[in-house]
Amino acid sequence: MNAAGDPALLHTLADGVATVVISHPAKRNAMTAAMWRELPELLADLADDPSVRVLVLTGSGPTFCAGADISSLTGDEDPRALAVTAEEALAAFPKPTLAAIRGFCVGGGSQLAAACDLRFAEEGASFGVTPAKLGIVYPASSTRRLAALVGPAWAKYLLFSAELIGTEQALRAGFLNELLPAGQLDKRVAEFTRILASRSQLTQAAAKEFADGRTDREDHWEQQAAGSDDTAEGVAAFLERRPPVFTWTP
Repeated sequence: MNAAGDPALLHTLADGVATVVISHPAKRNAMTAAMWRELPELLADLADDPSVRVLVLTGSGPTFCAGADISSLTGDEDPRALAVTAEEALAAFPKPTLAAIRGFCVGGGSQLAAACDLRFAEEGASFGVTPAKLGIVYPASSTRRLAALVGPAWAKYLLFSAELIGTEQALRAGFLNELLPAGQLDKRVAEFTRILASRSQLTQAAAKEFADGRTDREDHWEQQAAGSDDTAEGVAAFLERRPPVFTWTP
């Protein structure tokens, strides 16, 4: 058990939804080196748990994540490498992922949010990719992911300027899927993740790979579909006007 206020990645699981909470209130939930190292291991455990159908990443209190806690790094640690390893583990998570964002989502926080499949934010949140303030070369993989999400023009705007943008700009740029009024984020995330958890994991897993450019896997997913009862169950449930019970699991 972590002492109150200690940097930690907290997680809960309820009704198929795993929620990972970035908790470092003294530093606006900035990720320490230990937290960066821990995240891939935690994600691997959750990916292997068949009861997990959806993953939510959020921050404790009024902030999502204000980046990396540079003071936690030792002299021989590369903060970029730690962040990229965690980011790639999150992007590779085999089930739907959703970032629930309040307050600052900056630097490494934006990097983690961009690695999620979906991003919902509460009004008043701020977003920024800030390496140009520090003279740091943003990783190529992270740059490509950001450009794929918001387009080259917005990616350059964010990376060249290191300026923060608000929720309306982030929504317009395509960084956000939904923007919620104050006080409505948790309710909407709970409602939407219940929907995701009820849908076919076969459809979701294939769609995630295809959307991420893995078109070479089409034969694999056709074979998975042929060996699954999900299609028959979906059609039967539709005709019988009942909720489907899908059984395929990754």
